[in-house]
Amino acid sequence: MGILYDDLVIVRHSEKEGEPSVITVNCPDKTGLGCDLCRIILFFGLFIVRVDVSTDGKWCYIVFWVLDKPTTRWGLLKKRLVEACPACSSASDISYYKTDLQPQKPPDVFLLKLCCHDKRGLLHDVTEVLCELELVIKKVKVSTTPDGKVMDLFFLTDTRELLATKKRQQDTYDHLREALGDAMISCDIEMVGPEATACSQGQSFLPHEITDGMFNVELLEEQQNGYLSPEGVSITMDNSLSPGHTLVQIVCHDHKGLLYDIMRTLKDYKIQISYGRFSAKRKTECELDLFIMQADGKKIVDPSKQSALRSRLWMELCRPLRVAIVSRGPDVELLVANPVELSGKGRPLVFFDITLALKMLNTSIFSAEIGRYMIGDREWEVYRVLLDERDGLSVPREMIEEAVWKMLMGWD
Repeated sequence: MGILYDDLVIVRHSEKEGEPSVITVNCPDKTGLGCDLCRIILFFGLFIVRVDVSTDGKWCYIVFWVLDKPTTRWGLLKKRLVEACPACSSASDISYYKTDLQPQKPPDVFLLKLCCHDKRGLLHDVTEVLCELELVIKKVKVSTTPDGKVMDLFFLTDTRELLATKKRQQDTYDHLREALGDAMISCDIEMVGPEATACSQGQSFLPHEITDGMFNVELLEEQQNGYLSPEGVSITMDNSLSPGHTLVQIVCHDHKGLLYDIMRTLKDYKIQISYGRFSAKRKTECELDLFIMQADGKKIVDPSKQSALRSRLWMELCRPLRVAIVSRGPDVELLVANPVELSGKGRPLVFFDITLALKMLNTSIFSAEIGRYMIGDREWEVYRVLLDERDGLSVPREMIEEAVWKMLMGWD
């Protein structure tokens, strides 16, 4: 079975404003392919309104209907989607499936040291530039000096794998200078070892009262404070409709990255999707039907396995991230926790959304840190943002928490 390399991903743009464009992916199958594709679509800011998935276990056919933006970089999006497809070998312009036998080399890590005069929204402006350049923030440390200067330390990987070159570094410098203007004092980029962003395996730096509140499942299930409500979420499993598959039916409210959150969970559980259909209406009900099986090719009949999968899906639908405002001595700290895939990838654009929400609230950031930590049996990407209260915190804590949550969930 062969397919032209250019036909692995086909994009058909919408003919009328407001109508979805169609992305068709026709390539070799692998467990977790849907998650990888959804993550890329989420990174480029597209909203998925419908999906059809069909696979025979060897070859996969997926169609996405997406609402795009005027600024969508379609050529780059297609390139990233093609790269996510299982490796192909080319002969006479025909690409065929082959299995990756060698593990991928971890990406090089770079340290961006940026010194600037402080201003409101500075951190978001920098984050926006880095996202546009496809520089992935792995870790960040930001501090503000008493004289109003800011030292930003960004640990980055480069999706384009070019940051070791002078040209790519100069391009990064030029984009930052254009965005920050006279506020930028100095900028330096150097390669560092991967240990600079390694996950801490020791005791979590988060106090127990915070981890208990943000990660306790029973406590989260009891919370009914409006924008964190589990109402309207339905997950059912049925083994009677297919001789070889378990049918999972999900009905829930929409949020940004919803399909990614579901696919990420199935990927971590090594669940294979044979057929699926998803439809969504913005801010309203979403429906998803999936015919799935375990890695051994069998349906899920063990009640304990069904319960574990249902519980994890429920949590990802209701609380895909954790957001809290806490007191850190006399200061106020914003905490956001994002679950990391077993593959090591985190949810894209989380820091971008956090800084954008705070910028829109005209709330300054005194310091910020990103780190990865083992909490319970999962690895989490934890964002700690210390808010600047030198002039008094003009925005109520509850408003900050809700604004950040709504930005992350894609709710206006």
